[in-house]
Amino acid sequence: MSMRVLSIQSHVVSGYVGNKAAAFPLQLLGFDVDVINSVQFSNHTGYGSWEGEVLQGDMLLKLVDGMDENGLSDETGHILTGYIGSESFLRAVVTIVRKMKVVNPQVRYVCDPVLGDIGKFYVPEQLVKIYKDEVVPLADVLTPNQFEVEQLTGVRIENINDAQRACGILHDLGVPLVLITSIIFPTNAQQSQDSMGVFASERFMLQNVSCGIETESYEDEQRILYVPKMPGQFTGTGDISAALWLALTADSTSSLAQKLEQLAGTMNAIVERTYQASLEKLQKQGISSLEEPKDEATRKRIVRSREMQLIQSASDILNPPLRFQATKISER
Repeated sequence: MSMRVLSIQSHVVSGYVGNKAAAFPLQLLGFDVDVINSVQFSNHTGYGSWEGEVLQGDMLLKLVDGMDENGLSDETGHILTGYIGSESFLRAVVTIVRKMKVVNPQVRYVCDPVLGDIGKFYVPEQLVKIYKDEVVPLADVLTPNQFEVEQLTGVRIENINDAQRACGILHDLGVPLVLITSIIFPTNAQQSQDSMGVFASERFMLQNVSCGIETESYEDEQRILYVPKMPGQFTGTGDISAALWLALTADSTSSLAQKLEQLAGTMNAIVERTYQASLEKLQKQGISSLEEPKDEATRKRIVRSREMQLIQSASDILNPPLRFQATKISER
């Protein structure tokens, strides 16, 4: 399979979210990355204020048409999408993915369905239906967080069985591989209050022949592991996770458990390094990250201190530290 990725996501001048978060690890791991920026902002929206511009759906189609005219899409092996803020742009993405899959059915579509987190939408709520009806059935890999899974499936996830049921719904919609990048169960003896789960579910289609009649069935493999939560909010973790998961799942030689363990090891190392760097920066400024910021300027300094330490984590991207063990989940 081609090691070229078409990545359609947001872009920021300063910081690491969207394409700024995805391109570096993919390139480090040997992928060529063609980048289209859905938005170009000065910084991510967590700061509270930003400047920039939004790419419209018709311009996205023109950009891809220009690539096609010059044979620049011929070697695309993977499509990666992240934050998409409008209905027109999302429908343009659907058009592009469908077209590329007709030209080359082997193209993998890795979709991070960015809708929101912790009960809050980042995008217009009407995008949920478009994702569910048009985008999800095209995806080969889906990387939602817990909030996004619940929106796409209507299943409130309170335990492992709920997670299995939600993934089953997404599999039934046509997605072979689902990664829930962060999941917190309200009551679970295996999960401490200071940890969160990372849940992977893969569906394998099986061909059966009995009495000369061929039938089709399926088998789901599901794994979970738990990683420590770091105090504070770190923007861009989902974007990095989706890019790393694209790279890991492009390798057919490792098991689902190994891929999950490698992803969790790398992400934990990046977030831990970011957390420690944040503490050091804030300490020098006499700011406590544990207290509620007294003013807007202080809050923005805290947000800035938590920009992902991505470049500094290159060795952990190339050589994932194995810190966690994935547990196989039995069938419901």
